[in-house]
Amino acid sequence: MGFLRRRPPAGPDFDVLAIPFTDWPGSVVVAMLPGADGSCQGIFVRYDLLAGRGPAMLVGNLPAGSPAREDGVGRIEAQQLVAALGHEEMPEELSVEEHPVMQDDGLLIVRRVKYAEGRLACVEFDRSDDVLVRIVSWDRPITDDIFALLKPIPAESFGG
Repeated sequence: MGFLRRRPPAGPDFDVLAIPFTDWPGSVVVAMLPGADGSCQGIFVRYDLLAGRGPAMLVGNLPAGSPAREDGVGRIEAQQLVAALGHEEMPEELSVEEHPVMQDDGLLIVRRVKYAEGRLACVEFDRSDDVLVRIVSWDRPITDDIFALLKPIPAESFGG
């Protein structure tokens, strides 16, 4: 699996994982979750569909120590997607199931999050560099094929 090494102004370096922008048919928005000290506490890549049909997918990259990973915060990527769709309430989380996925020559343990609203899909996994990746979508199931699409993002896409 390839990654982009992101060098934030403060805090540890970490790699960002996403689908290459040129492979997506709609628009792409990249946002950073800043820490109080200016450190980068997460990078989110939101993929929207053509013709303004709204967000199709959101990929979050959260390094170790990010407040968005703390218990009781909830899955911030799912919250962002639900809010972007104009929904007022976050659906209740029902369960989390782990299952293995082959990624290149390695085994990836993916956690699938089940929500009371069946149109919200969420998967998450931990990378070897201790960055948590979450992928969420609305009205589109997340199949294991998505992991083959995750590639390095060119550094110039982040202005670095």
